[in-house]
Amino acid sequence: MSHQDWMRMALEQAKIAYDLGEVPIGAVVIQDNKVIALAHNEKEQRQDPTAHAEVLAVQRATEKLGTWRLSDATLYVTLEPCPMCAGALVQSRLRTLVFGASDLKGGAVGSVMNVLDFSRWNHRVEVVAGILEEDCSAILKNFFRQRR
Repeated sequence: MSHQDWMRMALEQAKIAYDLGEVPIGAVVIQDNKVIALAHNEKEQRQDPTAHAEVLAVQRATEKLGTWRLSDATLYVTLEPCPMCAGALVQSRLRTLVFGASDLKGGAVGSVMNVLDFSRWNHRVEVVAGILEEDCSAILKNFFRQRR
């Protein structure tokens, strides 16, 4: 499958979040061309500020694999990760991050800052940006437009 195919799966997770009244961000962890974990934002549902799609996807993937190291995995997420999520990706030794829309207010993978490019980390995450960017951006814009 292609980056676009996996990102469409992340967008399906974002749509679930949207329908639940959560900020519509979805994530998918892939390893060996197989889905390891799916997640969407659950901050409101759980009343937990750390229940971002990326963190939940990493947690589910490590539980399934039985290891905290995701060195052979790729995370697809619809929005550029925040500092907390970017830090979790470094800590999990994720191989590759693929994201859709940039986050010009809080993105920590190049838009506002770049947590992944800190020279003192002992791990580097490969980054692919802008996959299905318009679709990933549109669901967020529609969500916030509806909330106003």
